[in-house]
Amino acid sequence: MHPHPYAFLALFLAVAVAFPVIMLGVARLWVVCFQPQRPGPMKNATYECGLESTGDSWIQFKAHYYLYAILFLIFDVELLFLLPFAVAFTGLPTGALVAMLVFVLLLVEGLVWAWHRGHLEWQ
Repeated sequence: MHPHPYAFLALFLAVAVAFPVIMLGVARLWVVCFQPQRPGPMKNATYECGLESTGDSWIQFKAHYYLYAILFLIFDVELLFLLPFAVAFTGLPTGALVAMLVFVLLLVEGLVWAWHRGHLEWQ
């Protein structure tokens, strides 16, 4: 007797559905059993340890630093994709060259966009 050729897909689907449902059920059971039902001084405390906060909690954060860091990560990590291509360049077909040229053109387009928008200007 041979198993059905798609039996593993049914098993995989059952596990993929059952695992999160079981985890959500365990989390719900944990909340019902161990969470305090009413807010108390410990639950409403700002911090569980350390000093109480003073002053305004709103701070002005310059998103320019974040954008600069994200652009650096994008171009730094994407540049790593060029290394395996450069190592195996002579053994690759023409389609790989075309795909890498499209990839590089998309990176250049992103760089030109960031430059045009002024995200690369350090203020």
